[in-house]
Amino acid sequence: MNTIPKHARLLITAAPMALMIAGPAQAQTGPVEAPVATTSAAQRAQPDAGIVDADAQAGEDIIVVGTAGGGTRRQDAAFAVTTLSNDAIERAAPNSTADLLRTVPGVMAESSGGQNGANIFVRGYPSGGDAQFVTFQLGGVPIFPPSTLSFLENSQLIRLDETVQRVEAVRGGTGSLFSNGQPGLTVNVVPRIGGDTFKGFAKFSYTDYDEVRGDAWVSGPLGGNTSFMVGGYYAQGNGIRDPRYRAEKGGQITANIHHDFDDNKGSVEIYARYLNDHGQWLLPIPIVQNGSSITAYPGFDAGTGTLAGPETRVTTNLVGRRVDLAEGRGADVINTGITFDYEVASGLRVRERLSYLGGSADTVGLVPADAPTAASTLAVTLGGAGSTVTGLTYTNGGGAVATGASTPLMRAGIWEVRKKISSFVSDSALEWTAGSNKLTGGFYYANYTTRDNWSLGNQILLTATPNARVVDMTLNGSRAATLRGFTGGPTFLVNAGYEGNDYALYAVDELQITPELRIDGGLRWQRHEVSGTIRTPAAGTVNLDGNPNTLYDNAIAVIGGSRQIDYGDSKWSWTAGVNYDFTRAVGVFARYSRGNSFPAFDNLREGLTIVAQVDTYEGGLKVSLPWVSLYATGFHNTFDGLATTQIINNVPSSATGGAKATGVELEGTLRPFRGFSLNASGTYLDATYRGFFTNGGLIDNTGNRVQRQPRWGWRVTPAYEVPIGSVRPALFATLQYTGDRFSDPENNQLLPHFYQLDAGVSVDVFDHVRLQVTGNNLTNEIGLTEGNPRIIGSQGTGPILARPILGRSFRFSAAVSF
Repeated sequence: MNTIPKHARLLITAAPMALMIAGPAQAQTGPVEAPVATTSAAQRAQPDAGIVDADAQAGEDIIVVGTAGGGTRRQDAAFAVTTLSNDAIERAAPNSTADLLRTVPGVMAESSGGQNGANIFVRGYPSGGDAQFVTFQLGGVPIFPPSTLSFLENSQLIRLDETVQRVEAVRGGTGSLFSNGQPGLTVNVVPRIGGDTFKGFAKFSYTDYDEVRGDAWVSGPLGGNTSFMVGGYYAQGNGIRDPRYRAEKGGQITANIHHDFDDNKGSVEIYARYLNDHGQWLLPIPIVQNGSSITAYPGFDAGTGTLAGPETRVTTNLVGRRVDLAEGRGADVINTGITFDYEVASGLRVRERLSYLGGSADTVGLVPADAPTAASTLAVTLGGAGSTVTGLTYTNGGGAVATGASTPLMRAGIWEVRKKISSFVSDSALEWTAGSNKLTGGFYYANYTTRDNWSLGNQILLTATPNARVVDMTLNGSRAATLRGFTGGPTFLVNAGYEGNDYALYAVDELQITPELRIDGGLRWQRHEVSGTIRTPAAGTVNLDGNPNTLYDNAIAVIGGSRQIDYGDSKWSWTAGVNYDFTRAVGVFARYSRGNSFPAFDNLREGLTIVAQVDTYEGGLKVSLPWVSLYATGFHNTFDGLATTQIINNVPSSATGGAKATGVELEGTLRPFRGFSLNASGTYLDATYRGFFTNGGLIDNTGNRVQRQPRWGWRVTPAYEVPIGSVRPALFATLQYTGDRFSDPENNQLLPHFYQLDAGVSVDVFDHVRLQVTGNNLTNEIGLTEGNPRIIGSQGTGPILARPILGRSFRFSAAVSF
C-alpha cells in the first residue's frame, strides 16, 4: 500500500470478506458545506491512509455516486452507502471483484463462480442470477450500461488492483436518477491520480495453490497542476479448483492524466484502462445433501475439486467446433474516457463524463447437467426404456471401465458463448448554487452493442471424479450412445446482433433549510430503445448421419432464420429525501424513490417486454463519534414487472412477476481503545414473491421466499494493531454467517446456513514495507451458494449438484512503497 503516516493507527480493518469503511476521516466542526469535485480529486492525490487514526471520526468519506454534484461526506448522505479504501480492499483480500461486495449490507454476492460470472442480489429484488440490479462504474461512469446480459455482468469487465483508490457502494437512494438509473446497487470504482510528488508501489503475492501475482503503480507531477498515474497487475495460476492446466491468466493496466485548473475552478482527467484476463468458470460439482446436512461426495473435495481436467480441456463437438476450456470466462476490453468539471461563473459549474468501452467478453465452460448416476440408469436416459449397457470404455485410452454398468457417471455440456461488445456513455450536467439551494440538471446518453454467438448443450459423458475422464457408452441393439464421449450436440444456438440507445433527462434540487435540515428531490425521464437481428434454433432438429442407431446425433439443433426486434419505451423515475443532523456527528434521513429497469437484449429475444418498477421507502440513523460509528437503515420495497430467462434443460425458460421485501441493514465500528477495533454488520431481509410465475407461467411462486437471499446474514471483525517502534504488526479476523436460502424460486432446493472464518496478519516496517498473510475459509466449511439452476424442482437427497464456496487457502504478499 501507500506510505502510512507515522501517527497512523487502526481505524477500521477487516479480514477477508469483512466490512471496511475507511478514509482520511478527521473530526470537524462548523456548518456543513457540500464539497466539490476538486475536493474529491485532492483526496485521491493524498497517500492512501485507509488505516488511520483510531481517535478520528468516520463519516468524512467523499461520495461521488448517488449525489447530484461532486460529492458529499457519508455522514451527510441521505441514502445508504458503504465506502472501502484501498487498504480496506487489501485487508479484505477478495477472491474477485464481486467478492468484495459481500462486505456490503443488503447485498448477497456469490463469488463461488470464480473471477467472473458472479451472482449478486440486492435487497430482495427478485433475480434468476448474474447481477441484474448492480451497476459498476469507473470514476462515476458506467463501465457497460446494461447491468446484466446473459453470460455477462458488470464485474466481469473490471478487476480490483492497487490502482484503485477506493470503492463506493450506494444502495437504493438516488440511484434511480443518476447515470444509467440503477435502482438497485451502484458500485463506483475510483482510481488513483497523481500528486505533486513522485510516488511508487510494488507488490508480489503468492498463494498456497500456486498463483503468482505482481502489482505496481507510479504517479507524480508532469508540471504545473498536472499529474499522472500508471499501474496495473499481472497474475497466473491454475486456480484453487485445479483443472491441471493453466486456467487463470491475465492482467490489467490503467493510466490517467489529471489537471487541476487555477483558483480551484475545477479539473479535467483523461484515463484509459486495458483488461485482458480470463479464469475458469466454476460451476456446480457433486456433493451429498441430506436435509440441512452437507458433506463431500466420495473422492471429490468440496473446496478444491473440479470436473474440468486435461481430457475435457480441448474437445471437438459433433458439428466440428473445437473448444478449449482454458479460455474460460473473462474479458479483453479497453475502457477510456474523460471527466471534466469547471466553474464557468460564480455558482455555476459544468460537468461532463465521457466513456468508451470495446472488446470481447467470452464464456467457455463445462456445465454439469445431472448428479452422479449409475451407468445403467443413464443408459435408460439416453436410449429409452429397456436400454442396457453393453460397452463402457475410456475415450482417451485405458480400456474398459472396470466397474461397468454400476459406475457413477454424469453429463456436462461444453458451452461456448462469444460476445463482442461496445458502449459509449455521455453524462452532461449543469449545477447552479445560490445561497442554500443547489439545482442540478443533466442529460445522459448511452449507446451499446453486442454481437452474440452461442452454442449450448454439447453434453459429454464423464466419470464422477475430479478432473473427470471422458467415457464412451454402447447400448444393447448395437446402438452407440456417444461419439468421442459426446451424448448430444448443440441444443440452443444464438447468432444475434443488438444495439441499444438510452436517453435521459434528470433534475435534482437540494435545499439546506436550516443548518440542521436539508431536503432534496428529483425527477428522471428515460427513453430506452433496442433494435436487433436474431437467429435462434429452427423449430425442428436434424439427424446428422441419418442413422437412428447412433443416438448421439439424432436430435441436433440447427440455426433458424433471422427475425428483427424493434423496441422502445419511456418511463419516469423520482425521489424525495430529507436529512436532519442533530449534531455534526449524529443524524437521520428518510427517502422515497421510484425506479425502473428496462428489458435487456436477452429478455427481448424471448419476447419479454415488461419494464420492472421498484418503489422503495427507507430511513436511517447515522452516528460518527470518535469511539463508535453506526449506520442503521430500514427499508421496504415493492417490485413489479420482473422479466427474466434461465437456461432450463438447455433451453431458455421465462420467469415473470414481482416481489416485496422489508429489511434492516446495520454496520458499525467500536473503537474502545487505541489500536483495537470491532467491526460488525448485519442484514435482516424478509423478501417474498407475489404474482411471480416460472416455467413459462406454469408455476405460481407467490408467498415463496425470493431465491438465494437469506433472511439473516452478519459478520464480525475484531482487529488489533500494536506499534513496536518502527514496526506495526496487526491481527485481524472475520466470522461471517450466511442464513438458509433456496436456490430456486419454487423453494425446493435448500441451501443450508453456514459460517465462514477468515483471518490474517500484517506487519508494516518503516512505513514503506508491508508483509501480509491472509487465510480464507480457515475451517474449510462447505457452504453452498447455488444448487442446480438448470432444472425445476427438487434434486432429492444424496448426491446432488451444487456450488460450494472455495476451500481453505492462504495468500502471502510483500509490498514496498516510496
